[in-house]
Amino acid sequence: MTDPRFFHPQGPISLAALADLTGGEAVGPAGPEATFDNVAPLSLAGPRDVSFLDNARYKGALATSEAGLCLVAPAARTLAPEGMTLLLCDDPYRAYARVAQAFHPVPEPTPGIAHTASVAADAGIPDDCRIEPGAVGESGVEMGSRCVIGANAHVGAGVVLGDRVRIGAGAALACCLVGSDVIVHPGARLGQEGFGFAMGEGGHLKVPQLGRLRIEDAVEIGANTTIDRGTGNDTVIGAGSKIDNLVQIGHNVVLGRNCVIVSQVGIAGSARLEDHVAVGGQGGIAGHITIGTGARVAARAGVMRDVPAGATVGGFPAVPMKEFMRQNAILARMGRKGEDDG
Repeated sequence: MTDPRFFHPQGPISLAALADLTGGEAVGPAGPEATFDNVAPLSLAGPRDVSFLDNARYKGALATSEAGLCLVAPAARTLAPEGMTLLLCDDPYRAYARVAQAFHPVPEPTPGIAHTASVAADAGIPDDCRIEPGAVGESGVEMGSRCVIGANAHVGAGVVLGDRVRIGAGAALACCLVGSDVIVHPGARLGQEGFGFAMGEGGHLKVPQLGRLRIEDAVEIGANTTIDRGTGNDTVIGAGSKIDNLVQIGHNVVLGRNCVIVSQVGIAGSARLEDHVAVGGQGGIAGHITIGTGARVAARAGVMRDVPAGATVGGFPAVPMKEFMRQNAILARMGRKGEDDG
């Protein structure tokens, strides 16, 4: 159940409205005028809550759940207990996301600039933005409408933000051009200098990082993630991409549209990830390589060369997933043989 100290559901919402929102088909005893108050996991939901089943591992939890309404795929309707009202949806998880957003919409910002914030006189801050205590907006900053700059965040000189951008507490942005509907979580470091040195016996000579970081619309960047600006070319994060916490993206990287980068991934400079690429946790991407559209990189994989579009790779160095599984099977057989010989 959601803790009322932190989350405030905007219920009740009727079954008819939830069916319209999800495109689902309602079946069961509840009528279209029946209302529900919140969302909750199967194991905690009560008669006034909406839950969902998306993974067969939790069919036991569905069988014993007391949820008043559950979002399920049509094939799973027989798993529900008798008397439970269902919304039959082709993709229950996406349907749940829409329902949860309806109960817990992002609150509109309360406009104003805190008296302890420091905003340059020439910064362009619309009246409907919110600047929280301790935040800094340097000279030449431009913001679109309804932006929120969290406490102690730092928006560097010349940074441009689109509409409805939310910058979390303690984040820092420099040399960035940011689109609309972007979310930056607390502690992120965006557009800072990349790691560029001309190495030599006489000392490592710093290479000025003179590019920018361009973040397109509807990107989300997790807490304590770092994305370097370019050396000359820009670093680019494509529209709709979602980046988890504690990710490092080096200078001149180009990330395509709708990529998913999970926690603790490292992407070295000048790598190019095309649209819809997904990289699992702790994956590593070498510099100056290309990962093709729709490719998948397994968790903890180390990618040292180009990956073709649509491929799935794993292991270190990364190889096609079938080959990786074969390698693991061979090693397992060798291990068992060694035990038998011993």
